[in-house]
Amino acid sequence: MAQQGGRQRPSGSAETLSTAYDTALLDLDGVVYAGGEAIPYAVSALGAARESGMHLAYVTNNALRTPDAVARHLTELGVPAEAADVITSAQAVARLIAAEVPVGSPVLVIGGEGLRAALRERGLEPVDSADTEGLAAVVQGYGGPELPWGRFAEACYAIERGVPWFASNTDLTIPGARGIGPGNGAAVEVVRIATGAEPRVAGKPLPPMHRETVLRTGAKRPLVVGDRLDTDIEGAFNGGVDSLLVLTGVTDAARLLAAAPEHRPTYVDADLRGLLRGQPEVVATADGFGCGGWTASARDGALELAGEGEPLDGLRALCGAAWTAAGDGSCGLDAGKALGRLGW
Repeated sequence: MAQQGGRQRPSGSAETLSTAYDTALLDLDGVVYAGGEAIPYAVSALGAARESGMHLAYVTNNALRTPDAVARHLTELGVPAEAADVITSAQAVARLIAAEVPVGSPVLVIGGEGLRAALRERGLEPVDSADTEGLAAVVQGYGGPELPWGRFAEACYAIERGVPWFASNTDLTIPGARGIGPGNGAAVEVVRIATGAEPRVAGKPLPPMHRETVLRTGAKRPLVVGDRLDTDIEGAFNGGVDSLLVLTGVTDAARLLAAAPEHRPTYVDADLRGLLRGQPEVVATADGFGCGGWTASARDGALELAGEGEPLDGLRALCGAAWTAAGDGSCGLDAGKALGRLGW
């Protein structure tokens, strides 16, 4: 297994990942689906991973839908799931609020049904008005593209009166069928700018979400699988567990090479088929780092790549060169020519 902290290259695994780990903690948007449609190879790869004995759990910062709704959607896509397999940032933030306010307290909801259901699960009362008597908290989560602007004003009115403010997550963007759109983090910024306040945040990469996931899955050897460096991979880093980055969502090759230590995944693969195979070793060589038929090095302010083979192996070798050169920072070397050779 890989070690957290100071990673200088992606790790290798002689075992297929679906047998090396007991549970896959899978992000949804950009990993399993985008814009409601399954990402290529996701359905077949997850089916094969399940058949090999791996437990699949779906961990999302998207607080819009309830676990029941997410499970139904996954099942419709061909990925059988139950509500208990889904862990959301709405559940994590509801637990956080419930630890600080009395049972039955009214909580102003700026978001969708996922937040309301999670609050009810904890014995709290979701409400819509900042003028509700005894209002104990404000909670903000992704409410979809049609969330009215007036909901942000309602949050501001309550926060300005001193009501504690919580947020399910602060992802600035969310992938969809037409591209990358604004996420809950963008909406949180609207309220932050208007009030000058700071919310308590529960979602990835912060500890409340990791705690919620462990409590609900009972995972012993989990593998976090995601497409975002600043939530999925950093959350795995903070939790001290291994991670697999798939290149089907927000993170592209250039961002991966520039990753700071807390954003460097244990493994890198193109998509969820990476669960069904081992991972090649990235080895130190006299000239740099090698993987497959490729050798990568850092020289004269740029990353260089020599050899041939699978493009993904070339990217893994480049990660070794970039992360080692960057040390405890982010790599600023020019990677354009090297990535061009790989088609990125």
